[in-house]
Amino acid sequence: MTDAAFPTTGYLAWQFSQIIAGRLERALRAEDLTLAQHNALQQVLWTPGVSAAEIARRSGITAQSMGAAVSQLVERGLLRREPHPTSRRSMRLFATAEGGAAAARATSIARRIERETTSALSPDDKDAIHRLLHRLVEELNPDALAIDTRSLN
Repeated sequence: MTDAAFPTTGYLAWQFSQIIAGRLERALRAEDLTLAQHNALQQVLWTPGVSAAEIARRSGITAQSMGAAVSQLVERGLLRREPHPTSRRSMRLFATAEGGAAAARATSIARRIERETTSALSPDDKDAIHRLLHRLVEELNPDALAIDTRSLN
């Protein structure tokens, strides 16, 4: 491909992200969750005690938008806030039992959407794309991959 090739890799990545985000957003309505709320729940499960500001950095959205999503999850009893032991300005977030159950259902939905949107690819292609995207995200936004692996066991 030449430099003037259309569509560019960035354009294709954006298109795919729009497609998968739209499908996921519609499917998450069954759980009464937005994409930001789903992301917040997942981040809290991956890294218990994380702050809303840290989730926003990892997610690439504004702290205000994530704060609103987190507040709604707290109001619904899916997350709980605890004071940070060393910072009076920061609150740590933890999932409640109900939040963990909602996150598990949302994860199932997200995996189904991923299977549907990548069904045209072979298992090797899916693995290659996953590795390449992981490498790019690791380079461009390593915070997005910062998880507490102890919480996954």
